[in-house]
Amino acid sequence: MMNIQHYTYRVTWSPEDGEHVGLCTEFASLSWLAKTPGAALKGIQKVVGDVVAEMQASGEPIPVALAEKSYSGEFRVRIPPLVHRNLAIMAAEQGVSLNRLASAKLAA
Repeated sequence: MMNIQHYTYRVTWSPEDGEHVGLCTEFASLSWLAKTPGAALKGIQKVVGDVVAEMQASGEPIPVALAEKSYSGEFRVRIPPLVHRNLAIMAAEQGVSLNRLASAKLAA
């Protein structure tokens, strides 16, 4: 059974609504407005719990929490040839591999 506490939640201020909004990354279409950050978090967690229960009841696949997914550490990025060349030069000047340079830039 999916533990909804493992999903990725965020609470932010909504200037348009004049309230805090609770969001869940794995369920991007859901949100919950509340006067306090704590209430916004509690509200979005309840909504996610209700939606997950409905999905389970209807046999729909339930999103896996990002924190529980396995990541290979590899992904492919297409960039313009000139950017590739400039990065290769920068890596050579720093005495590191292009992979190490790109990884450091992405982590920054």
